[in-house]
Amino acid sequence: MIRPKIRNSLERCARGAMDRRGFLENLALIAGGAAAAAALLHGAESHGSAQVVPEDDPRLETGYIKYPGATGEMRAYSAKLKGAAKLAGVIVIHENRGLNPHTEDIARRVALEGFQAIAPDALTPLGGTPPDPDEARPLFQKLDREANTKNFVAAVAYLKTQPQAMGKVACLGFCWGGGVTNQVAVNAPDLTAAVPFYGMPPAPEDVPKIKAAVLAHYAGDDERINAGIPAFEEALKKAGIDFQIYMYEGAQHAFMNDTSPRYNKEAAELAWKRTVAFLKDKLNT
Repeated sequence: MIRPKIRNSLERCARGAMDRRGFLENLALIAGGAAAAAALLHGAESHGSAQVVPEDDPRLETGYIKYPGATGEMRAYSAKLKGAAKLAGVIVIHENRGLNPHTEDIARRVALEGFQAIAPDALTPLGGTPPDPDEARPLFQKLDREANTKNFVAAVAYLKTQPQAMGKVACLGFCWGGGVTNQVAVNAPDLTAAVPFYGMPPAPEDVPKIKAAVLAHYAGDDERINAGIPAFEEALKKAGIDFQIYMYEGAQHAFMNDTSPRYNKEAAELAWKRTVAFLKDKLNT
């Protein structure tokens, strides 16, 4: 398992906040010497530098866009197939580290499945996600929850009105973004599908407001989040909502994040297979 300090240094290096030499020097300090650092380096890089879909994948049109949000213009990463005619939209919501290379990689994976994906930066109202991931997490405490939800609900409207839009939009999010995905489902009646990964469930009394189909993924080793599942499931059933809930035993919170030491390859691959099938079923029919 990669130590948190090593993971944070690796993420800083990936974002350009630390050069490779600085990373190696920092790794040596953490590990207790150059020899120990060399032994840790391969494992650390295997977690932090991989991209499933390269930034310059020739099949995709990618870049940063802005869309009108409740607090002003919101910045987002966009990815879609080149030359595509009509596309359903998918909003990708990041963890509580902000819009980072991993989240952008997820957006590209979504795009390759035949959707227009955008990954908004929730920290746009606060100046955007900082280069140092250690500085990002405290900023989430400063976000106004209601305004934040409205900024993501606005992304639904944005994707529905693009020239290539088919009219259907889904939302998927991870960790903090999983909780926001649930709030978007509650507050956007025109959302077609919602896929929260280990996200905080909405209040049971808000669940009847959901009009989207729901596919919820949870980790077996995630006591705090899982405590809310029974009430969420009961409310979904009572409201007659189209939903599926999957539990991945042996997996930890953030098991989908392949830059994290909690990444669980088996659980992640199965959850992603189910997610893609769900999105294609709900958005392309």
